[in-house]
Amino acid sequence: MQIYGDSISGNCLKVKWAADHLGLAYDWIETDVLKAETRTPAFLALNPAGQVPAVILDDGRPLAQSNAILLHLAEGSDLIPADAYLRARMLEWMFWEQYSHEPYVAVARFQVRYLGKPVSSLDPKLVERGNGALKRLEDGLSGGGFLVGQRVSLADIALVAYTRSAHEGGFDLALYPSVQAWVKRVETALKIA
Repeated sequence: MQIYGDSISGNCLKVKWAADHLGLAYDWIETDVLKAETRTPAFLALNPAGQVPAVILDDGRPLAQSNAILLHLAEGSDLIPADAYLRARMLEWMFWEQYSHEPYVAVARFQVRYLGKPVSSLDPKLVERGNGALKRLEDGLSGGGFLVGQRVSLADIALVAYTRSAHEGGFDLALYPSVQAWVKRVETALKIA
């Protein structure tokens, strides 16, 4: 399998971390979004959306979108709960991550860290919604453990990627102690630094 990804992207890293956790063999192909490497004709032939991550599976079929890739890679593993309700809760968190977390936390991080914008220049709604997402996560983790039960799942992998680097977008994770403790649990479970 080949994974096309940019190491600065949480969406790409979550695919890498899942593959590593599952012991899957892959070749990582660094694809720099800041250098427009996802806009070349060769890459667009692989993924017409021009986004990373993208994978070429062992049988040659391409697959894009980080959470779709996660679901495919983890099929049949303990990263997907066997219980139908818990599996649905995992998916609930994963859908929420792409709609209500990543568009705010990751975008603020990108603008501050990679575009060099001062935090004070960020759109106030972006900051407000990013803090709202972190608060929702804090509330969801108030009982300890992981997002779905007492073991790491794809929901945790999907959400930890940008949450652990939220400070790079000006978010103060000290305001969210349950989130901070959860990040450490997920990093330990996945063996990521």
